[in-house]
Amino acid sequence: MSRIIFVLLATLMALSVGAQCAGKETIFVETQEQRDKRMAWWREARFGMFIHWGIYSVPAGVWDGKEVPGIGEWIMHHAKIPVAEYAKLAGRFNPVKFDAQAWVKLAKEAGMKYIVITSKHHDGFAMFRSAVSPFNIYDATPFKRDPLKELAEACRKYDIKLGFYYSQAQDWHHPGGAAAGGHWDPAQDGSMDDYIRDIAVPQVREILSNYGPVAIMWWDTPVDMTKERADMFLPLLKLQPGIIVNNRLGYYDGDFGTPEQEIPPEALSTDWETCMTINDTWGYKSTDNNWKSTTTLVRNLIDIVSKGGNYLLNVGPTSLGEIPEPSVQRLKEIGAWMKVNGEAIYGAGKGPFSNVGFDGRCTAKGNKLYLFVFNWPDNGEITVPNLRAAPISARFLDGSPIEVTELPGTEERTGLAISAPEKPDPIATVIELTYAEKPTP
Repeated sequence: MSRIIFVLLATLMALSVGAQCAGKETIFVETQEQRDKRMAWWREARFGMFIHWGIYSVPAGVWDGKEVPGIGEWIMHHAKIPVAEYAKLAGRFNPVKFDAQAWVKLAKEAGMKYIVITSKHHDGFAMFRSAVSPFNIYDATPFKRDPLKELAEACRKYDIKLGFYYSQAQDWHHPGGAAAGGHWDPAQDGSMDDYIRDIAVPQVREILSNYGPVAIMWWDTPVDMTKERADMFLPLLKLQPGIIVNNRLGYYDGDFGTPEQEIPPEALSTDWETCMTINDTWGYKSTDNNWKSTTTLVRNLIDIVSKGGNYLLNVGPTSLGEIPEPSVQRLKEIGAWMKVNGEAIYGAGKGPFSNVGFDGRCTAKGNKLYLFVFNWPDNGEITVPNLRAAPISARFLDGSPIEVTELPGTEERTGLAISAPEKPDPIATVIELTYAEKPTP
């Protein structure tokens, strides 16, 4: 990735992540009790699947025989491909191996509770049947199916919440759509207000009207957005009572912040969700084989939940509609770990320790603490910081016998020493400590 592209993307992400703090008004007028009720399922879920899929998966990062630097779904922008030339990719997009149920079952097997898919990315191509523009998967490709409809049906069948990503500002195909750094093709020129009124708003109305319950609206890169432009979208949210909205619409605060490809060093005071790739790119790129290990991915999840956040982990399907096998393998391995230890993740949040004192993390849920030990010390024992009460029970979630020693303390504060099991989990060994009431430092 060139330095210019890197700086451009970094600027865009800073704009997106900072939108929640810079916003002047909230989207929903409600009491704290109403907000907590609306956010309850999302705070319980903690783990979701992001899907970046579109006609950019056809070139898969290569144009005119040359690899285009940067992330796969930005190939049109980075290679400055003319609108008419890029649009021809639709004729080559025929994802005959797409299986909505297989995708949803994979997310469920991984322990994920919700899915967010790109209904339209910055290239302006709609991944659903749209009456607003013919540049969509039903009208412009040989596929002649609506994958969002099939995905919505599968999500309902397997009890997975469904959310839609929609690029409301950047659109490199329709005249008037914004483009980071400016347009490169006269065909892109036009009124942004007209684009939002005639393309973006009607398409958002379609995705919020035609696919049953929509749990999340995930906006992105609010380039050139103003209050007046953002206001055009707000009435549409009433089509989905209880919907949760991220912080990238522009001008307005959303329900949650969106740190991208990074985990905050400390817990945040607001709801937030780290979105992250399994390799380096969001949309499928044939040359990107820099896959994160399962251990890294699970420990990222643990780290995020220990700081009160959610983890939205991305897959980038191919032009045939297949999730790459390295992603499938890792998601299944995450799922195997979650089957044993998921109760320490779902509905859990920040623990009472600012420093756990060992190589690992801590989450809390009600009157329980969960300790995640990444690597046991050489002496095979970890020390738990003093709390105001001793636990009434302790166990390893994998069922291994546990040995706990109460350390000398004061009448009000008690510490613990816990010995490693015979076979520590190479990803993270999880210890559940149950107290008579919510533990406090």
